[in-house]
Amino acid sequence: QVQLVESGGGSVQTGGSLRLSCAAAGDTYRNYMGWFRQAPGKESEGVAAIHPASGTTAYADSVKSRFTVSQDYAKKTLYLQMNSLQPEDTAMYYCAVAVSYTLYAYALTPGAYKYWGQGTQVTVSS
Repeated sequence: QVQLVESGGGSVQTGGSLRLSCAAAGDTYRNYMGWFRQAPGKESEGVAAIHPASGTTAYADSVKSRFTVSQDYAKKTLYLQMNSLQPEDTAMYYCAVAVSYTLYAYALTPGAYKYWGQGTQVTVSS
């Protein structure tokens, strides 16, 4: 069983920064770990993902050069550094762990993820 707890969300103005954290319990470090977001009335969107063993990362085009996903293996914690935040980044952000043997091509696909945290809200005001 895997448990994930996100933190670090909040309200910022346009151009601001936030760092989200996701504390993991259980066997999480064999599969992709990702960040997803969902705004009201919209579908879940893959934001960034990292494979703990290889360090391979994937990003949505909308966040490239602004967001950075990283991990602390010893602390079993996943991070998402978000810079230059825009109002369109406003959403509930979730961390998740993929099913075994997920391919890179599906690293940002919500359906490839089995375990999910409860989410943390990010609000960006103009």
